[in-house]
Amino acid sequence: MKRERVVVGLSGGVDSSVAAYLLKESGYEVIGLFMKNWHDETVTLSNECPWLEDSNDAMLVAEKLGIPFQTVDLSKEYKERIVDYMFDEYAKGRTPNPDVLCNREIKFDVFLKIALSLGADFVATGHYCQKGQTINREEVKSYQLLAGEDKNKDQSYFLCQVTQEQLSKVLFPIGHLKKAEVRSIATTQNLVTAEKKDSQGLCFIGKVSLPDFLHQQLKPKMGSIIEIPASHPAYLPAQEFQSVQEQSYKKRYNPEDGVLVGEHNGAHFFTVGQRKGLGVGGKVEPLFVIDTDVSRNTIYVGQGKQHPGLFREALRVDPSEIHWIRTDLSISTGETLEVLARIRYRQPLQKARLFQTDEGLYVTFETPQSSITSGQFVAWYHDNELLGSGVIS
Repeated sequence: MKRERVVVGLSGGVDSSVAAYLLKESGYEVIGLFMKNWHDETVTLSNECPWLEDSNDAMLVAEKLGIPFQTVDLSKEYKERIVDYMFDEYAKGRTPNPDVLCNREIKFDVFLKIALSLGADFVATGHYCQKGQTINREEVKSYQLLAGEDKNKDQSYFLCQVTQEQLSKVLFPIGHLKKAEVRSIATTQNLVTAEKKDSQGLCFIGKVSLPDFLHQQLKPKMGSIIEIPASHPAYLPAQEFQSVQEQSYKKRYNPEDGVLVGEHNGAHFFTVGQRKGLGVGGKVEPLFVIDTDVSRNTIYVGQGKQHPGLFREALRVDPSEIHWIRTDLSISTGETLEVLARIRYRQPLQKARLFQTDEGLYVTFETPQSSITSGQFVAWYHDNELLGSGVIS
């Protein structure tokens, strides 16, 4: 009987190394593939996840496991689909999530297609999430994206844009393990990555100086920093009749709503909730960015992390940005759905409700959320299953 072939995305880290080992132990025919996605080292911080070291570690792991190994250069696709998109989003005053985009555009699209061209039955990654399947309401098999067993490492959020077709071809060999167990396996098998630190920073790039990165295309432009008082009329208690649409709108300010407290070098370099880089002192509490206006090149700030300008009860996802993994559970205009939701990685799941309208999908939270950021992803769950996601407008 022919063994099933699995192409593993070997990143040079401990998680993908152990994923490859477990697959081989389970009897699969395993091939290791390292993706090179970045050439520009001018913005990469020294000694932080250099791709050459990662590629070498991935090769050593493949040799140790006795599996074929090769490197594929996807830097062209990465620049077109990720970097250009990031520049465009920042220029619009939005804050993209490159890790979610990498999984959607590279790992589970370009990489998956390469793997299938090599005769693979599946691809596998070292993500801390799990895959399930169920029979849906139409009595058709549906694949499920489930949270990883290790709640401190659960990475399902980063995969919130995958499709049913992609899930059908993906394996997550370490999703049922805790991080400590993964390192223990790597140590027992004498894998070179056993004690290697987890990489930080942009997907496939490593740690970068984001200002240097953005300055490649987005030019500095001096503008005003306006402090908005906590007594601003926009923060008056919401009326009972206030609609979900009104709750979701960003609080828009005018320069005359506050006082000038400093200058910045470009509104597109700042994001809601940001504290560092403002260069304004002498306040009772630290200043936080509560809104940005790239058209006026103005950023608005408020004192303290409890400033009411940081909190919103709802958000909206444009119709074109709504994505359901469980398409059989999607809701139609006029329908609602009780869910658990998060607006960033590792945020504890929050009780929320989805409202589908012609203008988009609204997500209202039981508890107001801090630093809801345009361009980021909101993901919604039922128990530990990720049902869908969308880009926050």
